[in-house]
Amino acid sequence: MAVPAHPGRMLFVNLPVADLERSKAFFAQLGFGFDPAFTDENAACMLVGEQAYVMLLGRTTFAQFAKLPLADPRTHTLGLYCFSVSTRDDVDTVSAAALAAGGTEADGAEDHGFMYSRSFFDLDGHGWQVMWMDPAAQPSAVSAADSAAPA
Repeated sequence: MAVPAHPGRMLFVNLPVADLERSKAFFAQLGFGFDPAFTDENAACMLVGEQAYVMLLGRTTFAQFAKLPLADPRTHTLGLYCFSVSTRDDVDTVSAAALAAGGTEADGAEDHGFMYSRSFFDLDGHGWQVMWMDPAAQPSAVSAADSAAPA
């Protein structure tokens, strides 16, 4: 794996949600936890990785930070959010949990051998992808990409 350009840098993705408590319950069913120090009635800090977080913000709170009008994620795509899981089976488990919690399937499973993923829309219509990549295949995939890159 490549050395990060900025070690220790944290990533925060902010998403507007219509009903914060409902969204928290949805993502809790997918196995995500929330940092209570940064969670209140207006926002929830969802822990995604060691240095990666998704801030679920009520639409009114989100609008206070946004400089442009809010788009409706059910009709406009502004981003797709992908997170990895530890095993191939976890892709199906998390995806099934998303559907059981009220999410909708975005498309079928994608199986590339070394990588497997499924996609769903959350309760607000944001697009999410759950993916697993074979750790043993990663170096060869990176080497192939590097050798195909123009000099």
